[in-house]
Amino acid sequence: MTISSRADIPGSRRIVVKVGSSSISGENAGKIQPLVEALAAAHGRGTEVVLVSSGAIATGMPYLRLAERPSDLATQQAAAAVGQNVLIYRYQEALRPFAIVAGQVLLTAGDLENATPRSNARRAMERLLGLRILPIVNENDTVATHEIRFGDNDRLAALVAQLIGADALVLLSDIECLYTRPPDEPGAEPIRRVRHGDDLSRYEFGSVVVNSVGTGGAATKVSAARVATASGVGVLVTSADLVDAALRGEDIGTWFDPHPDPVGTAAGPVTAPVPRTGGDTLGR
Repeated sequence: MTISSRADIPGSRRIVVKVGSSSISGENAGKIQPLVEALAAAHGRGTEVVLVSSGAIATGMPYLRLAERPSDLATQQAAAAVGQNVLIYRYQEALRPFAIVAGQVLLTAGDLENATPRSNARRAMERLLGLRILPIVNENDTVATHEIRFGDNDRLAALVAQLIGADALVLLSDIECLYTRPPDEPGAEPIRRVRHGDDLSRYEFGSVVVNSVGTGGAATKVSAARVATASGVGVLVTSADLVDAALRGEDIGTWFDPHPDPVGTAAGPVTAPVPRTGGDTLGR
């Protein structure tokens, strides 16, 4: 099924939702519950839902008595090893009242770039969805290296959406939509729709460390949207606080039209250029 607008999201056969570290860790750990409630509602409508969730390192930091995100790879890996366990537990506890079981799927960039592990990942995801399990996907930070990491889970989410043939990808952030420039600057205007082929080079999108626990920004989301839409997957970028409205098809966020004649399939990844930087239009 190919959907052409945000209003079609409630009728999607299969969707991927991505949430970042800052939205579900630290003082925002309590936001896992409303996120799960929205996912459960979509699941209850018959939609197959995949959640791509950052947050392993951020969740593990307090257990390692770390006040800020570690910069060295070994400590990041240690924090991820602890935090991933806690994060999945929190998700499963939130899902329990809805009688939904979570399935953990950890991937590296190499898994989706090489044919055999890519095929294995797709087969496992298809089986989980067929069993009505809710897969929770994250980068395998415990074994990933700086050289082969996805860099952010927006791109991972786009590749997962491509891998499983999703109808829509919802990228959750800190504010309601993308802007033409950093939203706190004069002249910034909301971008409600990006049609296929639209030239975004005149806009200022940033890709930076956005807080003490997460990385990313508008540029990573635009780049991920380009990857997903090239495969025929419509993309919505909006606030994590509006996830229920997003999955109900309300007129919110920034919608990226899918390519009318998509290229790339589950057999191989599609890449897209990263827009020029110039400020983080998604806030912190």
